[in-house]
Amino acid sequence: QVQLVESGGGLVQPGGSLRLSCAASGLIVSSYVMYWYRQAPGKQRDLVGTISSGNMTTYAMSVKGRFTISRDNAKNTVFLQMNSLKPEDTAVYYCRTIKSGCLYWGQGTQVTVSS
Repeated sequence: QVQLVESGGGLVQPGGSLRLSCAASGLIVSSYVMYWYRQAPGKQRDLVGTISSGNMTTYAMSVKGRFTISRDNAKNTVFLQMNSLKPEDTAVYYCRTIKSGCLYWGQGTQVTVSS
């Protein structure tokens, strides 16, 4: 049974930083593509970025240069480091993966950027 558990969200002022974590069980994160998504109120869920099994990362244009995805294999955890946060980054952030043709999502963690 695959489980993904996000943490690290919270309230931060514009220009601030947060690091989100996605702790996985039931799979080895270094063997799969891991995705970060976000969903703002009233909007669709959008892809933020990915990290491949080969450690290659991709990012949405809206976060490129500000967000960084990384992985700690020993902790079986994926991270989303978010810097220079803007109010428009306010959303619920989710991690996701696909294993054996099945899609798995975490429960999400709320990020609010506001002064």
